[in-house]
Amino acid sequence: MIRIERTVTISGLALAKAVFVMALLATPSAQAQSADMTFFVTSNGPGKGADLGGLEGADAHCARLAQGAGAPSGKTWRAYLSTQAVDGKPAVDAKDRIGKGPWQNAKGAVIAKDVAELHGSANNLTKQTALSEKGEVINGRGDTPNRHDILTGTQPDGTAFAAGDDKTCKNWTSSTQGAAMVGHADRQGLRDDEPSKSWNSSHPSRGPDGGCSQADLKSTGGDGLLYCFAAN
Repeated sequence: MIRIERTVTISGLALAKAVFVMALLATPSAQAQSADMTFFVTSNGPGKGADLGGLEGADAHCARLAQGAGAPSGKTWRAYLSTQAVDGKPAVDAKDRIGKGPWQNAKGAVIAKDVAELHGSANNLTKQTALSEKGEVINGRGDTPNRHDILTGTQPDGTAFAAGDDKTCKNWTSSTQGAAMVGHADRQGLRDDEPSKSWNSSHPSRGPDGGCSQADLKSTGGDGLLYCFAAN
């Protein structure tokens, strides 16, 4: 009986040590993945609908989430957003804000080698690769809740819309009136057409609050999420 009890104790210690060693080995791997990450979909939005605090506020949100996930502080994070020309200020094209690429997700999968590939048919953006900064899949069509609408305010080629018809919720400062063009992170929609499959230009937001509130964004399958790219 004494020998049996001692064997069980030693086995328990050995198991505990094995679990501890495995945990230590797993930690550097996770950190390495975060260090190499240059693209992600935000796990959450700022919480004020499409009022992101303009481009600066959106970029800061990307940077905060990246830092929290363990990405190095030396990266310059930019939200994939366009703005429209207004009050003498020129439009800003989302494609010109995100660097030259290549970009890879938190798991190391390359989603595009450069700007041209990102906006072409050969990009690798799917529900399985458009991961959050935590390496998690974003809920898409068929999931509850659906969160696949990603704010972009952008045309399929990565350029801004012409001035006039609001497609950026007043250049990302409105949480009431306006509309924001969104893309589908899972490349799926209600129809089998190009807009439904577009990652960056599927349909404008809408809703009873005016089109730009958090509730409006959720009502059509969104949550105020953004695409974030490391520009350097």
